[in-house]
Amino acid sequence: MNPPACPLPISQYPHVLMAHGGGGKLMHRLLEDVIGKAFSNPILDSRHDSAQFAVPAGRLAMTTDSYVVRPLFFPGGDIGSMAIHGTVNDLAMSGARPLYLSCAFLIEEGLPMETLWRIALSMRAAADRCGVRIVTGDTKVVDKGKGDGLFINTSGIGLIEHTLAIAPREVRPGDAVIVSGDLGRHGMAVMAVREGLQFESAIESDSAPVHEDALGLIGAGIAVRCLRDLTRGGLASALNEIAEAAGVEIAVEDRAVPVREDVHAACEMLGLDPFSVACEGRFAAFVAGEDAAKALALLQQADPGAAIIGKVAATDSPRVTLRSAIGTSRILDMPSGEQLPRIC
Repeated sequence: MNPPACPLPISQYPHVLMAHGGGGKLMHRLLEDVIGKAFSNPILDSRHDSAQFAVPAGRLAMTTDSYVVRPLFFPGGDIGSMAIHGTVNDLAMSGARPLYLSCAFLIEEGLPMETLWRIALSMRAAADRCGVRIVTGDTKVVDKGKGDGLFINTSGIGLIEHTLAIAPREVRPGDAVIVSGDLGRHGMAVMAVREGLQFESAIESDSAPVHEDALGLIGAGIAVRCLRDLTRGGLASALNEIAEAAGVEIAVEDRAVPVREDVHAACEMLGLDPFSVACEGRFAAFVAGEDAAKALALLQQADPGAAIIGKVAATDSPRVTLRSAIGTSRILDMPSGEQLPRIC
């Protein structure tokens, strides 16, 4: 089924103009006829300077992030759905149920209006899938050549409905480390489109919401110590950050880390480490050792690629070690710089 046509007459304004951010009639039409129609809900439709909503009793979590992916559309997703998934997932990493989002567009002059409409519809579909509402936001237009098409900022508020303290400092020796699925597909999907690379099999981004999986662990009574989504810097950065914060060693088994063969091959061809490539729908869960099997079984119901990849040990020097198939170990450090720019 084809998406509905953009309600702003394309024949009159096929591209975003500076005037669409100037506060006058064109800006009003952009907000009313494009953004408003795509995101319409009772809270947003009040057209007030701030959103007003009721919050159930409990602790709140709040997060914000900005998205600058290039190209805007890639196999398995686009900048709009990724922005929704990314913010929902950040809330989920503290064990929060996502409720409300804000959205700010930074649009480069000249962006096709049809492109903006497609991205807005994608965001609406992703928000519906995640059970959240976009309740407030902002739109700015910048000069041509200064915005790379479109940047998006989203902030989110979620409700913490449990008493667990889920944080890096809660990780302790004996805990198991589980990843929720295969790694590296998002970065390779974006890279393939950007550079015009062709592989034997299409690599699609793993961009997806993970809040139901994370909340499922908590609801099942699993002793969840820490959750971390594997975005910029991938698995390597996430594990090193947690090891340092908790003052522990995280010992990872190389053979246990799920990376598809086509992703491995693409990384080798490009000289990249799949452990450092960003994901947009994967997370690492640190759980009590005695709960590892139960937690894995729950995660594999959503993604059979979920795997236990290592364990936590006491140490005088926080680090992440990687044990190879032949039994040798090396330090798995976080990347020194950005391997792939403009991917999330």
